[in-house]
Amino acid sequence: MSAGDLRFAGYAAIFDRVDRGGDVVRAGAFGPDAEGKLAATGVPLLWQHGPASVIGVVESAREDARGLRVIGRVSRRTAAGREAAAALEQGALDGLSFGYRVKTARGSRPRELLALELVEVSLVTHPMQPMARVVAVEGQ
Repeated sequence: MSAGDLRFAGYAAIFDRVDRGGDVVRAGAFGPDAEGKLAATGVPLLWQHGPASVIGVVESAREDARGLRVIGRVSRRTAAGREAAAALEQGALDGLSFGYRVKTARGSRPRELLALELVEVSLVTHPMQPMARVVAVEGQ
């Protein structure tokens, strides 16, 4: 971790709660690896889902009883990273969201998301799932 980086923990997805788009993520949707853990290697941390605004990395992403718990690291090397880190530190922003590809889903309204490929995690102003939030910022 670089000297100016900021770490946080939170939930990018909450299980069994319908989001603003009419989807509900079910436990197990992110699929375990051989050791029963979701591997988050290579998952970028984005600012407001902007594909050109990579602001850091997801250090870990694992399912627990509540949802997809993530630990992320924001780099201050870019303007977007500095903006995101400042907003987290000031408590002005605490929303989390994730980008995904659907592998298996069932029904509609709500659509049950049963198997997903995690593509990215984003710090956002307005998360699709209102309960998907940063719960801790390192050093605060």
